[in-house]
Amino acid sequence: MFLDHPTLTATNSLTEPDRIERLGRVYGYAVALADRNPGARFIEKVTQIHDHKGTLIVFWNDAPGEAEKEYFAQAWSSRIGDGSRNVEHEF
Repeated sequence: MFLDHPTLTATNSLTEPDRIERLGRVYGYAVALADRNPGARFIEKVTQIHDHKGTLIVFWNDAPGEAEKEYFAQAWSSRIGDGSRNVEHEF
């Protein structure tokens, strides 16, 4: 079991606590997509996920591959996410 999951933060999270809950669902969705690729280090690379006014910002400790970026784009654009493909990556 992996216990060092990323920090989830959001702009206006004090007045809109559902933003943090949404990030947890998006993270779970992305991890599930990544699990289709056994042996990948995806879960170890992500350090923080932040919702900034509808833009998902993913912070990585190692540069992500295109497939890894796509996991978050797919999760964020889904019905459990924001419904948009506004995703940025910082590493």
